[in-house]
Amino acid sequence: MGSLLLEPDDIMDLNDGSSIFRNITTVCMLATRVQSKGIYFGNNPLQFSAPLLFLQLSLASAVIVATALLLKPLGQPVMVSHILGGIILGPSLFGGSSEFTSAIFPLRSLILLDTVAAFGFMFHVFQIGVQMDPWVIMKTGKKAVGIGISVVLVPLLVSVTCASLLANFSSIDQSIASSLPIVAVAESVLAFPVLARFLLELKILNSEFGRLALSSSMISGLFSFSLMTITVLWRQEPGKLFKMLATVFTGIVLVMVIVFVLRPAVLWVVRLNPDGELMGEECIFAVFLSVLVAGFLSQATSLNIIFGPLILGMVLPAGPPLGSALVEKLDIMISWMFMPIYFVKNGLVMDIFAIQLKNFAVVLFVILVSCTAKFFGAFLPSLYCKMPLRDALSLGLVMNAQGIIELGLFRMLKRKKLIDGDAFAVMCTSMLLITGAITPLIRYLYNPSRRYVVYRRRTILHSRPNSELRVLVCIHDQENVPTIVNLIEATNPTKRSPLVVYVIHLLELVGRATPLLIPHKLSKRPSSNGAASPSERIVNAFRHYEQGNQEAVSVQPFTSVSPYATMHDDICLLALDMRTSLVIIPFHKQYATSDMLESSKIGFRVVNNNVLNKAPCSVGILVHQGLLIGSWSALASRSPYRVAVLFLGGADDREALALGARMAGHPNVNLTMVWLLENGNINSHDTRERKLDNEVVGEFRLSMARNDRVMYIEEVVMDGSGTAAVLRSMENNYELIMVGRHHDKGSPLTSGLTDWNEYTELGVIGDILASTDFNGKTTVLVVQQHTIIGAGLHENQESQKAHFRELNLNMAQEALEDEADDAPIQRRSYV
Repeated sequence: MGSLLLEPDDIMDLNDGSSIFRNITTVCMLATRVQSKGIYFGNNPLQFSAPLLFLQLSLASAVIVATALLLKPLGQPVMVSHILGGIILGPSLFGGSSEFTSAIFPLRSLILLDTVAAFGFMFHVFQIGVQMDPWVIMKTGKKAVGIGISVVLVPLLVSVTCASLLANFSSIDQSIASSLPIVAVAESVLAFPVLARFLLELKILNSEFGRLALSSSMISGLFSFSLMTITVLWRQEPGKLFKMLATVFTGIVLVMVIVFVLRPAVLWVVRLNPDGELMGEECIFAVFLSVLVAGFLSQATSLNIIFGPLILGMVLPAGPPLGSALVEKLDIMISWMFMPIYFVKNGLVMDIFAIQLKNFAVVLFVILVSCTAKFFGAFLPSLYCKMPLRDALSLGLVMNAQGIIELGLFRMLKRKKLIDGDAFAVMCTSMLLITGAITPLIRYLYNPSRRYVVYRRRTILHSRPNSELRVLVCIHDQENVPTIVNLIEATNPTKRSPLVVYVIHLLELVGRATPLLIPHKLSKRPSSNGAASPSERIVNAFRHYEQGNQEAVSVQPFTSVSPYATMHDDICLLALDMRTSLVIIPFHKQYATSDMLESSKIGFRVVNNNVLNKAPCSVGILVHQGLLIGSWSALASRSPYRVAVLFLGGADDREALALGARMAGHPNVNLTMVWLLENGNINSHDTRERKLDNEVVGEFRLSMARNDRVMYIEEVVMDGSGTAAVLRSMENNYELIMVGRHHDKGSPLTSGLTDWNEYTELGVIGDILASTDFNGKTTVLVVQQHTIIGAGLHENQESQKAHFRELNLNMAQEALEDEADDAPIQRRSYV
């Protein structure tokens, strides 16, 4: 037989303080009772440690997953379901049955359960450390530093004062009274990793508000850690103070070993693989082994078991290739297999219904005071920094979010006898209640899409042709670059009408907690192909394009590293700040050969849909269906670049026509407008829309009357099959086809076609042109006109007419100055 020491308080909590267990300090277990022979040999599997552990793991995971699914419609974070799942299996609910506890969670299983929970918590904290970038603290601004210090200092002063008064003047238990000051200090702590995960679940991680919250929480976390360390040292007995100082010194030495010995070794391995290929299994195994060694050294030197793994994770490079590979390997197994045991173990040692009401009220009052002070500690400095009221309110609420780091801190304080068991139970319960309550409030108060609402239209149609055109192009991978270069070249950038291109390379946030929006400078010399990252190669491509179009094209590149769910915030915010008129996003389903994973394509589809719904300007989805051969710039060749605008009517088609009109000024572009008419009539049941369509097309024809490279065609169709026939007739006749996204749903022109609309983001016509049934290798641009504007503004008909009139004058003037360098092109006939 063997025995291991177990915490007496945990045993008493688990067994309702029964006298039969009250004096037990050891638990004995037969070494042979590990694996069961099975029920057919007369064995009860629950009497053996291995099958009992498997049942506990399964039950804990199942309960927490089920709780998460039930709370998902309410928008609650995962942390709430984890804590609630542990309470459900504890003495507060199911664990209140002695038969259930003795069968599923007997005392003899608690030793192994503790070991598994510690193992899972250690690797979970290491995973959190890997996603952190400690060097970001050096880049925080004065606003973040001020809010970060205030959000810890204000609640600390207020709650500690309140706790001291209650401890001295209220008639409560002595154990609770001595715990109150520590409760006040612990509730003032704020952990950056928890806040990052919380913002990610709310899908506001890389919004402007989210970035400020992250920066402030980094300062708060560092300040909180320092205060908590001082508090624990101060509360130690004089005889133990020297040992604590020795432990702190040992921790410093351990940090230096990890930073100056282990980190350089890992960075050397990463430098051997600069292109970010999948890290070798040997490297991953070595890192996992280092986590175990770091945990052992922490325990051997009297440090907390998570200290070494956390520091190790923080010094490893976040993001790809190493950080993302580690997170991918650990996430599912640790978060949903081992961590549920940690939360269940936490729930097993507390019974919230056994706490005296007076003690519960006092501790909860101190916690609420601390939360209120933390709210104002963030809210008031935010208002002082002239943040919007809703943002300031949201920031104050977000700073009260708590999670696994705070829970680990509470358990450590309980283990060191700095807080009472009842105080620990109230703190865990309040964590559940407060985090669950602030989540819907934040969702209501803060909606990033509100800031994208502008008060004038940002479209091609409403822009002046002889003015600067600003376009934001999104790049998923390098294969998007040639097609996008051809498209922006076709928009006819000139000295009189220059083009400003903002390029944003979109990368998924994997293996780090902090999203990044990185501006690049166009270097005079490109990076070498061997050492250039994917973003650098894209930047080099646009650098080459800009140099070939001096004074007509200006390029400003960026890289966005963020989750797919919030990637659109970077795109929309950049489009808003740069006052762009058009955002171009590649279609997620590429027909060219691509290394893009299917999960990435699904993620980019989410990004595209979010941009379509929230962009502060017009949007174009670019679908390329063929392999590029030869020169990237198809317009640099002598053969004409054939562009067609398919016009059915509506705001989106008018925007596509305005872009086509701009392209018509390019000397190598042949433009064809195809107007689909229902029985010879303009296709619209809306009188206002019909009038706008008629006027815009009339102005287009008038302005292009002297352009020999423009053709106008009218096609009369009866129904959707006629429309499909027109589309098939356009196969392989054009290099680029542009069409609007939305059309009249009740129109006979699209009747029957909506039943086969697979990709709704392309609209009915765009989906047909991008489908595999359409045999052409034509590039398709699906255009959506910007319509999200302030209340009371309507489309200006005169501005649409002026667009084509000025475009006509502009092109005529340029034609006289260019002196007709090329041979004249034969005039096309009109229908």
